[in-house]
Amino acid sequence: MNALVKFWPPEPSSGSGVTLSVVVPLYNEYEVIGLLYERLSAILATLDISWELVLVDDGSTDGTAKAIEHLTQAHPAVTAVLLNRNFGKEAALTAGLDHAQGDAVIIIDADLQDPPELIPQMLVAWHDGADIVCMRRRSRAGETWFKRVSAHHFYRLLNAISDVDIPEDTGDFRLLSRRAVEALSQLNERERYMKGLFAWIGLPTTVIEYDRMPRAAGTTKWDYLSLFGLALEGITSFSVAPLRLAMGLGLLTAFAGILFTFWIVVKALVFGEPVQGYPSLISMVTILGGVQLLSIGLLGEYIGKTYYETKQRPVYLVRDVHRQGKASAQASAQTASMRGRKA
Repeated sequence: MNALVKFWPPEPSSGSGVTLSVVVPLYNEYEVIGLLYERLSAILATLDISWELVLVDDGSTDGTAKAIEHLTQAHPAVTAVLLNRNFGKEAALTAGLDHAQGDAVIIIDADLQDPPELIPQMLVAWHDGADIVCMRRRSRAGETWFKRVSAHHFYRLLNAISDVDIPEDTGDFRLLSRRAVEALSQLNERERYMKGLFAWIGLPTTVIEYDRMPRAAGTTKWDYLSLFGLALEGITSFSVAPLRLAMGLGLLTAFAGILFTFWIVVKALVFGEPVQGYPSLISMVTILGGVQLLSIGLLGEYIGKTYYETKQRPVYLVRDVHRQGKASAQASAQTASMRGRKA
């Protein structure tokens, strides 16, 4: 879409005068920041709307914070939100949404695997009445076979056991209306799985398929252990199925133990054989011990989440907010305590 296009908001303006906000969470993405701004600004300049770029630094250690501060000095449409430390991507996304002022907000990763050239298409869907525009990955270039297969099955497993319908094969790349952003702001849990929260609010959703590209620069910050932790967070945040599975395993193991005990007794009574039992005893103890440890671990995961929630700590803390080259200390202080007051 090369021609200028006017997108009229389908709902009342937020009052900020900004139609579109683009939120980008950043963690050690210094190598790609220049290219990111170049591609985003080139696309946004073709749209006859007011826009802002909200860059959230999640405690980077490679000069990312300084780079986005310099962008705010040269480009008034850029806002830099600097968090105190690395709170995690979900917290950085939350900070970006809290600072976005647009009638529509687009979330996109800094690595440019999600092409900014799809933004006009997302705005068309928003203009047609969608509060959420999900971008579904049709292909995932630049990723290993194991990662593609595991992600494919994870999304289907999560959707099968979740209490809400979470779109499959979708990441954080999406558009949210102002109504959706305000709905999300009412969700104050500290342990956050954003993909699930986007679906939980239940607003009209449109899905657009696209092909994901390899990283434009730099290396991924997500190893398999981190991805496993995120997957566990998603499952335990939106389903109690693991607890029910543990209970089912316990019942099944107990029933198998009863049958085995009955067989040993019958065998001793009928055949008159002494009950030797050592191998069978070790096997049963090992199986029962494994089931018990698994059940205790799952229970501990849920109890741990409850423990963190009862502390009511803020999701994130902001060190500085830079707009037009000036740090906003007042905005920082307000944002630091914002979610603590809501809880």
